[in-house]
Formats: sequence, C-alpha cells, structure tokens
Amino acid sequence: MTAMQPKTLTLDVVDAPIGALLIATDEAGDLRAVDFWADEAALRRQLRRQYGEVPVEKGPAPEPIRRAFADYFTGDIRALERLSVATVGTAFQRKVWAALRRIPAGETRSYGQLAAEIGEPDAARAVGLANGQNPIAIVIPCHRVIGADGSLTGFGGGLPRKRWLLTHEGAAFKENRKDVQRAERRRQPELALGQPDAL
Repeated sequence: MTAMQPKTLTLDVVDAPIGALLIATDEAGDLRAVDFWADEAALRRQLRRQYGEVPVEKGPAPEPIRRAFADYFTGDIRALERLSVATVGTAFQRKVWAALRRIPAGETRSYGQLAAEIGEPDAARAVGLANGQNPIAIVIPCHRVIGADGSLTGFGGGLPRKRWLLTHEGAAFKENRKDVQRAERRRQPELALGQPDAL
C-alpha cells in the first residue's frame, strides 16, 4: 500500500446513496483519495500536503473504479476489495490501513482488536488516530471500526453515513441513542441518506 509519487492526479465526482464522493486517481489507475463531497478545495489541499505540487485535473476515474463503486452501492458489498490503492503515510499508518482492508464486509473490529491484529496491543489510541487519517474512505474501510462496546464511534463522513454503510454491509453494531438524538436535533442533512434496503 505504499505509493510512489504520482505524475498527475485526476479528480472525479461519483454519485452515491450517501452523497456524492470525490475520487482521486493517479496515472496508473490507483486510488489515491476518496472523500465525501463537501469541500473540493479541502481535498485539493490534502492532496497537495501528501504529494506536493502534482497537477490535479478534473476528469473521469477509470471505468473499473466507477463500476466497483456502482456495484458496491447496489449490493455487491465486496466489490471495492479488488480496487488497487496507493497511499502515503507513516509506516504505522500504512500498517493500520492494510489491517483495515482485511476486515471483511459485514464485520467490524474495535480499535483494541485492530491494535492487537497489527501486533501493537497497547496502541488502540494510535490506531484510532491512524484510522482518522485514512485518505481513501470506504475502500480502506475505516467505517468498520467501532467502540469496544459495539457502539458507533466517530467517522469523518459523519455517524449517519457510518450507520448507513454498516447497515448496507449487514454488520452488527449498537446504537448510541445520544448520538441519534443529537443528530435529529441538528437535523443534519446526512439523515436524508437513502436506505440501504431501498437500493
């Protein structure tokens, strides 16, 4: 999962039931970033921090990537597993991200379980930090990491999206009523996400 410096990056927008996704690929067709559509400028800043002054152009992602996302969102929950990714990060981050890719769709892990899986049983907090720095959402499935008690924990795309993704994949988790109530009070736009069983 370690990456060489790309010559160019292509940025595409892919529609999904959880909201549009920004997808960055390199000239080899590897995924470099997947983020939720919110702020293209922020993603461009992230890419600049990771890759320097590499040109970022708008254009379509390779067809196999677009097809894998379409297949995933229409029910083939393993479709993203075959995609090639290229990441930059510390050795520890890359170890965590590789472990995330080994969590099968429909299953979850706690931060402590993930730390033990990478041979660092006392590093649950560091695993959480690396999880939060994941540049390729959904494909490197950081949404599959939950609290030790089985409850949903933070997610860069918001808890409503995390809940949707885990429900779509058939994973078990415990609802945290305070988070649900807080989201309902704020009337977050994410709550209008399409239902997984309506796909």
